[in-house]
Amino acid sequence: MIKLVLEKALKKQNISRYELSKRTGIQYQIIDNYYKNKVVRYDSFVLDRICQALNCDIKDIIEYNK
Repeated sequence: MIKLVLEKALKKQNISRYELSKRTGIQYQIIDNYYKNKVVRYDSFVLDRICQALNCDIKDIIEYNK
C-alpha cells in the first residue's frame, strides 16, 4: 500500500499546508488532499513541486508498506 506522509515532512520542517501551497503555487485544496491521503492518482508535477519546495526526496513524502 502506498501512503503519503506529507504530514511528517511538514512537521519536520515546521511548515504549514498553507505555506506549502504558497511555495509550490498549487491550490491549498490540492495540498490538503495530499496531506489527508485523499488522492487516488498521484500527479508527478505536484509531487515534484512539493519535493522542490521542501528540498526533499520523494521517499520523504511517500511510504510503501506491503
